[in-house]
Amino acid sequence: MYRLSSGRLVQSKILDPTSQIHMTVAHNPCVLVIETDEVLANQLSFDLQEAGYEAILANDAASGLQYSRDRQPSLIVLDRMLAGESGLSLCKNLRSAGTRSPVLVLMARDSVDDRVACLEAGADDYILKPYRSEDFLKLIRLYLKPDVDTTEQLRFGDLVLDIATRRAIHNGRVIDLTMKEFELLKFLMEHPREVLTREQILENVWGYDFMGESNVIEVYIRYLRLKIEDEGQKRLIQTVRGVGYVLRES
Repeated sequence: MYRLSSGRLVQSKILDPTSQIHMTVAHNPCVLVIETDEVLANQLSFDLQEAGYEAILANDAASGLQYSRDRQPSLIVLDRMLAGESGLSLCKNLRSAGTRSPVLVLMARDSVDDRVACLEAGADDYILKPYRSEDFLKLIRLYLKPDVDTTEQLRFGDLVLDIATRRAIHNGRVIDLTMKEFELLKFLMEHPREVLTREQILENVWGYDFMGESNVIEVYIRYLRLKIEDEGQKRLIQTVRGVGYVLRES
């Protein structure tokens, strides 16, 4: 088992971010945990391995970024408060570096501004402290569902969503999507020209009671519009005031 000892990742001996890492679980999804708190990091690692996942620990932003490049984990968990660099800054750097894996942020505060800040940094979701194993693993399982072997594509006019690659194509442009952007666009494209309420979107895209009055849906709709709607062209994702959203021709 890997653990943090004196702030370093160890397995019988101290390792650095360029080391060859051999885990006990060979083919299970790999989760990178970037956490400064040694006790919490070891608890996260223990719970992940007990649930059958491969766990890699990094105790700061620099080593976390290096591991993400070297190991390309299936999912990344990072603390908003890291030594030397904020977790949100690291999240932005991960996305700028091309990381498409889901990113979950550990945070102590639960205000609307805090949630939106996480999403705007490129995170897919957040985990509230104090840490609870059951809630944590439930969220991990939600994001690490087995990939479906499919060549299915969803189409709406010139917009195409490739289910296997989780990429969109619009007017010949290939568009990378985060996991939540993909899930939201997929849900909209599965129900073209149908007005979807905020409650329907929350239940089907997030899969649980994400928030009360937070504007997470609005934030992700804005992200999708920026990515898939060409400047000067008609809006594809339309707001139905007081109800929700609909994918339809203007």
